[in-house]
Order: sequence, then C-alpha cells, then structure tokens
Amino acid sequence: MRALLFDFGGTLDSPRHWLDRFVDHYQAAGVAITRRELDPAFDYATRLAYRSTVILRGRNLVDLLRFLVETQLRFLDTADTPLPAPTLRQLRAVSRSDLVERIVAPFAAETAAGLAQSRVILERLARRFTLGIVSNFYGNLDRVLADAGFGPLLHAIADSANLGLYKPDLRLYRAALAMIEVAPPETAMVGDSLSKDCAPARQLGLKSVWLRHQGADPNRPDAHCADFTIAALQELEDLRWDPS
Repeated sequence: MRALLFDFGGTLDSPRHWLDRFVDHYQAAGVAITRRELDPAFDYATRLAYRSTVILRGRNLVDLLRFLVETQLRFLDTADTPLPAPTLRQLRAVSRSDLVERIVAPFAAETAAGLAQSRVILERLARRFTLGIVSNFYGNLDRVLADAGFGPLLHAIADSANLGLYKPDLRLYRAALAMIEVAPPETAMVGDSLSKDCAPARQLGLKSVWLRHQGADPNRPDAHCADFTIAALQELEDLRWDPS
C-alpha cells in the first residue's frame, strides 16, 4: 500500500457525526433539542453552505461553524419549526449571538483537540504513505487543515464544494487519485461512512477501511463493503494490508 485517503468530518476531527455533536452542544447551551428535531435544520444549513463556497472559501473553522449555527437557528425559528413550544421558548430565551457562541466555541475546541490527536498519527503515517483528504466540505477545507497543522502532510485535498462533486460520486475519488498520482490498488480510503467512503472506494478498486464509531452495528448489511474495520486511527499503523 502506497497511499491513504481520509474522510474529514467524523474521521479526523472526532469519531462522531457532526449532527450528534451539534445536538450535544445545543443541549449544553440550554436548548433541550433532540437529534430528530435538529436534523432538518442541520440538513438545511449543510446544503446552503455547499452553495455558499464563494462566501466560505478561505474562512477558518470558527467562521464556518458560525455560518452553520446561525443558519440552523434561523431555520428552527421559522413558522415551520420542528421544535415543540417549550424548546422553542428555550431557544428564544437568550440572545441569538450569545447562543451561537455558546454552541460554536466548545464545538471548535472539541474539533481542535481531535485534529491535534489525528495529526500526531498522520505524522507517523506520512513516513510510509502518501496522504490525502476526500471530504464533502464547503470550499475552505484547505484553510481548516492548514490551521490545524496538516498542510505539510497532505498531497491532496479533494474538497467537494471546490470540485462540484459530492460523495459518493466516484469522480471525487478519481480527482483525489489524480492529485496523489497513485493507482487505486495501491491506495486505501479511510472513513466513518460505509455508503459514502467505503462503498465508492471499493467500487474503484481501492481498499476500504471503515472507522466504526462506538455503538455502530458491526453486523450492518452493508458492512461487507469494508475490507478492514478499525475502532481508532492508531490501528492503521499496524494494519496488515495483505493478509496473505
């Protein structure tokens, strides 16, 4: 194996989906929201951010998070809000700007800590492999990764918003492979999503590595699309790529 491609969110920054992390930080800020209630706002903000590359390109992580949370809150405070009345009152009990910062600041700190841990691992992996990132992101992933100290380690950053291609589109993976100039059989894709990371990678002839989050069902029907399953990125250092 000559190259490793990584997902970003839920893989390098934290072993959890961003929606679940946002729910935790809303609750910590005093808004008793559930995953089901936040999901429509999360989806709306994500889609708007994908269309706002011109605005977000070059922005740092905190700026991106503020954009996402402000958009989520606008959605939640509309006539079509999925929130029950008590939760809506909690949402309106504090100023919008204060609530944004109470959600963004701990989310950003949590991300910074996760990226610092992942960077140490990738620094060791970079001695053996060509490294790259393939992510559904917002046009500013290069800035986020540079701020976190990943810049010298990476030979490719395939940011979906910049390329106009989104996982699981195989063309996004082909773009990353062209950047690193390594053939699919000599490359592995590492990510937390079976459908968006492992399945398309395997379809292209890459090895697929599923970073299985705590609580994820190891017997999922689609788990077969992962050639390897790991619980932490550190396991990549001792993985036997050719079991034979």
